Amino acid sequence: MTKAQFQPVQPVRAYQRIVEQVEDALARGDLAPGQRLPSERELVAQFAVSRSTVREALRVLESNGVVRSRPGDPNGPEILPFSSAALRKQVARLARVDELGLSELIGFRMIMDGAAIQVASRLRTPEELDELEATLVAMRDAIEVDFDAFSEADLAFHELIARISRNSLIQTCNEVVRGVVLSLISDKIAHAPNSRALMLESLHHHAEVVDAIRTGDGHAAARIARQNMFDYYAGYVPDSEQETLRALVED
Repeated sequence: MTKAQFQPVQPVRAYQRIVEQVEDALARGDLAPGQRLPSERELVAQFAVSRSTVREALRVLESNGVVRSRPGDPNGPEILPFSSAALRKQVARLARVDELGLSELIGFRMIMDGAAIQVASRLRTPEELDELEATLVAMRDAIEVDFDAFSEADLAFHELIARISRNSLIQTCNEVVRGVVLSLISDKIAHAPNSRALMLESLHHHAEVVDAIRTGDGHAAARIARQNMFDYYAGYVPDSEQETLRALVED
């Protein structure tokens, strides 16, 4: 008798197959942003399914940020360019159903941001260093406004770091994960009794990062950045998970 082990077959609905075919066509390059899918009637004929099945598939594709449909448009749904908003939605969904813990999100940010800073310390131009200095001024001014203003200034700093690293994927991933982390705990930070102290400490660490970038010491800059994130966020994760984050701080 064969020793092969088989798994139960999971039924797949017809609309899911349509979604897969459209996404596969995008991956192959057969479809590109700005192009149109066939009309709803044509899709019904091509896929040999009901109109309600096609509409469900289009609803999923639109929810995922793949297409945009306009009621009554005879030209069919438009293929949209990639948007980090769609990716953020998926990551946020994972976090909210406990498939992805807050400590994992913070750890990912520590790794990615540290790597971006290390690369930026080597590639930055004098003009970009001036831009970094300007973001520190904006962060300092924002502390006197409120947490939301400080958060926006902090985002500008990290977006600039990602841009200096010359890697758009780092920029997208950092933007998405940072947004999800803040969506989970920003209210707690904003209303924490030591919120101002946290912002001042974060500003101090950011200034240290810029100093290390200025001298070309990417290793030190990355370590300071990871320490900053640990100090800023670790209090919001269980004690049992802090050790994993602390390990990321070390050289």
